[in-house]
Amino acid sequence: MKKKSIFLIAATAVLYFNKAYAQETPQDSVKVSSIDQVVITGNSNPKKKIESSTAISTFSAKEIQKQNPISAAALLQRVPGFAVETSGGEVGNNLFARGIPSAGAYEFVQVQEDGLPVFEDGALQFANADNFFRVDNSVSRLEALRGGSGSIYANNSPGGLINFITREGTNDFRGTAKLETSTYGLIRTDLNIGGALVKDKLFFNIGGFYRSDDGIRKTGFKANNGGQIRMNLKYVFDKGYVKVYYKKLDDRNTFFLPIPLTQDGDKLKGFNGFDPNYGTYSYRAISQLNIPQAGGGFFSRNLEDGIHPKVDVLGAEFKYDLGGNFSVINKTRYTNIDMNYTGIFPAGAPKNAAKFAQDLGMTNYQYSLVSSGAVVNPEYVQKLGFWAIDKKMNNFVNDLQFNYKFDKGNVTAGFYKSNWKSHQYWNWSNILTTATDRPELLNLVDPSLSPSSTGYSKTYNGVTDMSTLLRDSQIQGSLNDLYLNVDYNVTDALSFNGGIRYSRDYYRGYKVNTTTANLNNSGLTVDGTHGFNTTTADDNMNVLGNQFTYWYYDINKVSYTLASNYKINRENAVYARFSHGFRSPNEEAYYNNIGKLDLVKPVLTNQLEVGYKYYSRTFDIAVIPFYSALKNLSFTDVYSDGTSENKFANTTNLGVEIEGYTRLFNNIFEVTFNGTIQNPKYKDFTGRNADGSTFNYDGNVVRRIPKFYFNIAPAVNITKEWRAYVSMNYYGKRFQDEGNTDDNILPSFTEFGAGMSYQLGKIRFAVDGTNIFNTIGITEGDPRSQTVSGSNIRMARPIMGAAARASITLDF
Repeated sequence: MKKKSIFLIAATAVLYFNKAYAQETPQDSVKVSSIDQVVITGNSNPKKKIESSTAISTFSAKEIQKQNPISAAALLQRVPGFAVETSGGEVGNNLFARGIPSAGAYEFVQVQEDGLPVFEDGALQFANADNFFRVDNSVSRLEALRGGSGSIYANNSPGGLINFITREGTNDFRGTAKLETSTYGLIRTDLNIGGALVKDKLFFNIGGFYRSDDGIRKTGFKANNGGQIRMNLKYVFDKGYVKVYYKKLDDRNTFFLPIPLTQDGDKLKGFNGFDPNYGTYSYRAISQLNIPQAGGGFFSRNLEDGIHPKVDVLGAEFKYDLGGNFSVINKTRYTNIDMNYTGIFPAGAPKNAAKFAQDLGMTNYQYSLVSSGAVVNPEYVQKLGFWAIDKKMNNFVNDLQFNYKFDKGNVTAGFYKSNWKSHQYWNWSNILTTATDRPELLNLVDPSLSPSSTGYSKTYNGVTDMSTLLRDSQIQGSLNDLYLNVDYNVTDALSFNGGIRYSRDYYRGYKVNTTTANLNNSGLTVDGTHGFNTTTADDNMNVLGNQFTYWYYDINKVSYTLASNYKINRENAVYARFSHGFRSPNEEAYYNNIGKLDLVKPVLTNQLEVGYKYYSRTFDIAVIPFYSALKNLSFTDVYSDGTSENKFANTTNLGVEIEGYTRLFNNIFEVTFNGTIQNPKYKDFTGRNADGSTFNYDGNVVRRIPKFYFNIAPAVNITKEWRAYVSMNYYGKRFQDEGNTDDNILPSFTEFGAGMSYQLGKIRFAVDGTNIFNTIGITEGDPRSQTVSGSNIRMARPIMGAAARASITLDF
């Protein structure tokens, strides 16, 4: 009855709007013509793309709608120069800008909303910037800047700026409503409305979404569940405007980690018992953790909470014309985040069950299911990290900017202030499961001993290591930056741009030292009868002590850029830009070197780029060769045993970005495309491993980043109403780690998508398919564990399997 009602409502709406609104032109083309597009990101004043001496990609709300990205990371795949890993799910993904390697996250770019950061540092531990941002219908457009002036207009962003610009109300009341479902149990509703409360004076916009789905990978629970709402109010007066806004995000998302695969020549295939396209270790049967603590009480965690940020954002923006060609604009924002992060992180690859027991010193062993007690004889078992992280974060930021316009250009001067803090608590344990994509918890005991004997069991209800790592730490930053930017038009065709930013930034933090303990004398039992002396699971439990180690680090750096743009004619332009910037050390680098912070240095970047742009009504192309050199890169992957990589290197990269669009045969055929060719390499990367052995990676290709990747998406406007498209995303061969050996190659892959839409008056029907051929596409290996020597088992994280979504969108 419920389904019939929905179809009846939809059919009635279709008939009404088809009659009320005649479709006189083909549905909006996927690409808004770039020749008249104005950009604001990375520029002192709004200017046309062809006049901007930056590498910048833009996406309107209509373009975003037609791409219908499953996540913010999926949308950013369409930007050249950005190598994006989307296999983590809706959030927690990684972006590498122009070949700059890192441990992941958004380390060398800044993700912004309306010109201010989503959070000041987008690469804090377990706090990727996309955890705190969602793409919905309240986004007006996206501007993605690579390199260039990023270091002048933001902190820690030598790789670029990603600016999501939100909708504002106009005199016309307008709205968009969307209902979406999928092959994986999705139900999502989006709504955005905006208009004028007082004509020409007071405007409002409010939008958001709510979504629930089972996930493309089969978790056995609701993999994604939650939503966001944001609203703004803008008052316009004779000499300017004032705007206030609020955002609330409360969303839960499952984070997907590497799974076992088998290497077959130069390809990776599914591991026996594990579906590479839909399987995951993050499964309901192992989702609950409840363990006693050495200091008393119990620690409980539910994997179904996944990555669960609660974000509150309150901000304001003010612009005023001071007269005499002077104006001032001030942006301010306060962000508060309370996030629980729970994920399953494999501790290496599956092991043969007999060998796993033997490695623990057992000559006699017996596996049984925790759920039923039934004795089992698995071929392989898997040790998994049950990682739980709590983070409390806040950020107050204010950007005050003065602008002076003169006949030949303008001067912008500003002061940027940001105070932020992040406190985190980790409690990690290891569990033992079957090596399958619907894993079950295992107990491991020595049957030659009695249940009351010391060391009888290697597990406690499937847990092999209880609270194996605790971490209580805090980091905070106080950023005080002055910047100056000058645009000067020598002629109508030739312009110069120069910018400088002085950063006087202070970072502080602490960690709580830990000791180890066990529960042998706690009076607790493992099964209601036997004490904890019967199991080894508690032998090395971490306990927080009362000793704090404090650290301090100051930054005193200058960033600068110089550029020139020559507009050959209305459609052609060339430009060149040099920029020098930096990235402050990341959080893990501070933590790992607390007693020797002289080893930790900001990452210094030098970039040179030249570009050719051609924009017309039917054809766009931008070709941008670039060169970059970086010093003092830190590599800080946290391994499955809780230790960190803690290495430092330099890199160089020479490449070219290509981005284009064409519209042919009277708007019947369209193609958008982008691609990147590059050669990122390590330089002067030698040293000593934690075990004392030496390494020499000088000249090796940087890890996880392809030399070549591209996206092409042709579309056909079959009629005025019907539109169909296909997309092809190619991701080149990469190396899992710095060694560049044959056993850590991540093969190239090609992912295809396809879809169709039908515009009926004000209603748009659409079907979108992703990875339609079920490609096993690997975006990363397992940075927390090394490859398994002498075995064809590889731990890696593939893209999601084939899925389809269907949606109905109403514009009113």
